[in-house]
Amino acid sequence: MALASKIQQASSQAGLDQLCINSIRVLAIDAVQKANSGHPGMPMGTAPIAYLLYTRFMRHNPANPAWYGRDRFVLSAGHGSMLLYATLYLTGYDLPLDEIKRFRQLGSKTPGHPEHNCAPGVETTTGPLGQGFATGVGMAIGAKHMAAMFERDGSGLFDHRIFAIASDGDMMEGISSEAASLAGHLRLGNIVYLYDDNHITIDGNTAISFSEDVCRRFEAYGWHTQSVEDGNDLDALSAAIERACAEQQRPSLIRVRTHIGYGSPHRQDSAEAHGKALGAEEVKLTKKNYGWPPEPEFYVPDEALNEMRKCRERGARLEAEWNRKFDAYAAKYSSQAAQFKAMLAGELPPGWDAELPLFTPKDNLATRESASKAEAAIARRVPALIGGAADLNESTFTDIKDGGSFEANSFDGRNLHFGIREHAMCAALNGIALHGGLVPLGSTFLVFSDYARGAIRLAALMGLHVIYVFTHDSIGLGEDGPTHQPVEHLTALRAMPNLTVIRPGDANEAAQAWRLAMSHRQGPVLLALSRQKIPTLDRAQMAPASMLSRGGYVLTETAGRQPDIILIGTGSELHLAVGAKPLLEQRGHAVRVVSMPSCEIFEQQDAAYRESVLPADVDLRLAIEAGSPMSWYRWVGARGDVLGMTTFGASGPYTEVLKHFGFTVDNVVERAERLLRGRSHRS
Repeated sequence: MALASKIQQASSQAGLDQLCINSIRVLAIDAVQKANSGHPGMPMGTAPIAYLLYTRFMRHNPANPAWYGRDRFVLSAGHGSMLLYATLYLTGYDLPLDEIKRFRQLGSKTPGHPEHNCAPGVETTTGPLGQGFATGVGMAIGAKHMAAMFERDGSGLFDHRIFAIASDGDMMEGISSEAASLAGHLRLGNIVYLYDDNHITIDGNTAISFSEDVCRRFEAYGWHTQSVEDGNDLDALSAAIERACAEQQRPSLIRVRTHIGYGSPHRQDSAEAHGKALGAEEVKLTKKNYGWPPEPEFYVPDEALNEMRKCRERGARLEAEWNRKFDAYAAKYSSQAAQFKAMLAGELPPGWDAELPLFTPKDNLATRESASKAEAAIARRVPALIGGAADLNESTFTDIKDGGSFEANSFDGRNLHFGIREHAMCAALNGIALHGGLVPLGSTFLVFSDYARGAIRLAALMGLHVIYVFTHDSIGLGEDGPTHQPVEHLTALRAMPNLTVIRPGDANEAAQAWRLAMSHRQGPVLLALSRQKIPTLDRAQMAPASMLSRGGYVLTETAGRQPDIILIGTGSELHLAVGAKPLLEQRGHAVRVVSMPSCEIFEQQDAAYRESVLPADVDLRLAIEAGSPMSWYRWVGARGDVLGMTTFGASGPYTEVLKHFGFTVDNVVERAERLLRGRSHRS
């Protein structure tokens, strides 16, 4: 049908709907074609879903993407990013057409996969499949908890939904299963997910690897499920979404049978439509099928643009209504309204850290214990702190005392029971942080950070304020053996940009680590804490633990002399450096002990400060950590040494395991003497 005829039909709503849907499709096709890179097929198949969500169902305001009362949309199938970008442009977000034309180009607001804080209206970074699915579950948790805290008189101010589009690949990923199980258990009725069942992955038809009944699986999880057999049937889609929104007690999944590359004569329902540009000739043929002119590129009929831009008027009206209701709420509940605003702004209450404990040398505590006491002191004063463990509260000590449990129909609890779902836990933390108002924490053993790495990486990429409390941080955990003893994990985590790792060396450093974790807003913070008890340093003749805020600092040194050697300690091994110092001094050596709880924070200090701690002219340095030595070579330099782990650990009492691998004061002295002898030989 010719475009003129299409536009004539636009006087009817059905014709106008189709014109808008095809506008989304064509923008996606042209953007991918111009970039000669991307995924056109998914947007072509799911354009009707996005159109209905943004124009009929979702509460959102394109002029204010951060409006709290909005519904959240997650494109879990992030490879179909042009679906989101086209929809945001057409509905009036501040995403100019020129940015659509710069799809996948360096510096554009339209990167290959959606990135939070890049284009307005992108709620979360997605791309690694399953991450968006699980992040949305975290958003739903955050929404439910904030509503439980602040809802009064049935105002509905804090009642919003989390919508998502997920793909076959999302359904295959294990993280989605973890998150779906958790969401069903919690009865998160504010979730509406639409499953793009297009039967195609990169390798071909999903039948080669995926034959389960997804709806029946989700029913077993406790979800409300529906199926729509034709993804282009707007009436059937609308009815299904309405039923899902009406379901208050269960999360909803709508399986929608779509066709990847819809309308492409030679690419529809083929793997080629997934991740390749259609090609110039196929673009022309596809546009002809849509009744679209082949030129110009990125053409959108005024009728379609005007229709979709009505979202701006609708959004402004919805936000204005919300604001009026909130003003009435604030007049009646002024203290709650003030607290709500402060939490949304990320403000910590006055005196939030006033009760942080101060430990003495009499306190012989594992850093998981001392950190727990610090967390408890903060939690009493910071109601925004919420979180839990992956079934390890008995070991990580992160339970918020008197905080109650967040459970189905009891969403005011501050303790989240994630179960044995490390990956979903960390992705949910991302969603809680993104939702706004809360500071989420999650805990497990450090060795299981591998299970959650994908979600931790996205938290770092997005710069989210998430706190990880990962205990049992070395071979010092003992009898559980090498399967549970992290060796390479600290180095691997330190390699991740924008993640701050803090491994405190005694009880007071652990308390200061919590202070920093709460106030640090440039990305997630990971506390690596010991299982075994360690002495609390006597700070009377040493630097105060508050110096942890510099990342690394001079803890103690031989008075009045330039150091011959610098011992760098972290975590439980800091005490080996402290213990070795007087023995080396007895042998005539001047020794400086540097505590380095966080390499990342130390690196952020100015060059003059770093030089004052690790002067270039003192090039004999020994770093001590019961983990992989790789992250320490830059700090010890060419003439330095690292006492670390180059093998996996072993099962046995922790004191014996540490001794077996050389983590003793005597061995530190011997390694330091070896460096010092080497210098004298060279001189």
